[in-house]
Amino acid sequence: MKKLVDLILTGSLYQDGELHEETSLIIDGGKVVGVGKFPDLPDSKETIHLKGVWILPGAVDAHVHTFSNPKEGFFHTTRAAAAGGVTTIIDHPLDFPNGIKNVEDLNKKILVIEKESFVDVALLGGIVDSNLSEIERFRKAGVCGFKILMHDTAPQRFSRMHDGPLLEAFEKIRGTGLPAGVHAENDELIKYKVDQWKKAGSLYPLAHCETRPPVSEIEAIHKALDFTLHSGVHLHLFHLSLSQDFDLIDWYKEKGVKVTSETCPHYLLLSEESMDRFKGYAKINPPLRASGEPARLWELLAAGKVDLVTSDHAPWFPEQKEKDSIFDCSSGTPGVQTLLPLMLSEGVAKGRITLKQMVQLLSENPARAFGLYPQKGSLLPGSDADLVLIDMKRKWKLRGDQMESVAKWTLFDGLEIEGKIMITIVRGKIVYRDETVVESRVGKFVSPNSSAEG
Repeated sequence: MKKLVDLILTGSLYQDGELHEETSLIIDGGKVVGVGKFPDLPDSKETIHLKGVWILPGAVDAHVHTFSNPKEGFFHTTRAAAAGGVTTIIDHPLDFPNGIKNVEDLNKKILVIEKESFVDVALLGGIVDSNLSEIERFRKAGVCGFKILMHDTAPQRFSRMHDGPLLEAFEKIRGTGLPAGVHAENDELIKYKVDQWKKAGSLYPLAHCETRPPVSEIEAIHKALDFTLHSGVHLHLFHLSLSQDFDLIDWYKEKGVKVTSETCPHYLLLSEESMDRFKGYAKINPPLRASGEPARLWELLAAGKVDLVTSDHAPWFPEQKEKDSIFDCSSGTPGVQTLLPLMLSEGVAKGRITLKQMVQLLSENPARAFGLYPQKGSLLPGSDADLVLIDMKRKWKLRGDQMESVAKWTLFDGLEIEGKIMITIVRGKIVYRDETVVESRVGKFVSPNSSAEG
């Protein structure tokens, strides 16, 4: 009896940086087993032929805070990911109330993934001054990297590192071969300014930006890069908001430093002028920047100077964003569901970046940076069959009440999007179709694999 493969997709398939019309992808056992124009296709349990629809690798969102709001959980975040064409998330360890700072808590979190997730999940280990002994244990447990804070953005659950332990952590992490991911802001400078503004009664929305000036980010990045030059670790810089950051990164790369970096859609599409409109909803760390920065960041994306674009998904409830003082509002914005649509519509459709660059920024490079490539981030034979099908002829509007996150809001409410996600597939299983999340929790914990590239 002839064996049936699980699924065959035919359409405009992304391969080698280009779309190839009427090309098929054969999926069996959760893996890509064939790619090309075949004179005779095997029999399959399901065949999907959508003429003109783009077939792309699923996005890998490398910056997600699922449990900062404990009511979100993997259930809601991964539903949002599936609806947004994100097939793998890398979840950060700033979980409420205490963060993930030991392997025992990490293993408990892994068990939750298998019960709740609609897409695959990789995890970072959390490093603070007091737990450097956990670094090797985290590696053995399967983390894809580490998260370090240079600023006390959430001291009650995850404190910043001081310089001595920070340098030692970099030296220890180097031995794991995994990236040391850093939130780089100058803690002392920010606290000093916030204290001044509070004493003066300056509690308005823009005060958040004023108390975190560009130098507070640039100085911290400079220190992290210099510590990296000394230690030889692979440094990853999270959520960069300033074009000047990348001038520094280029200088250190010329010195042989291994560093990857990311920015986020809110830095590409909004500026500090948005603070009066959005108020606490636009409080993000680092803050939104001056009006010229978004255009400069797009230019850096097009020039290949930025490695990843991530959501920095932080799904706070509206009441946590509507305090009288901007300093009392929670920091962050939901974004895992809007990451791919925004980059597709505002980036590719508007000609700011190419489709190839978008796939690199959202799929290939995140998977490479965190040791998940080519298992994730590609449509190569043998890779996990993680993909998204998009109809670029369809336009629609973002609506906060249609977000799958418990937050139920987005900074981009009402924005017209060019390109509609039709289907999201994780390891060969359809998890989103026809504007509906498929009620099948197929997500699992994933870690750097033996075939990963550096």
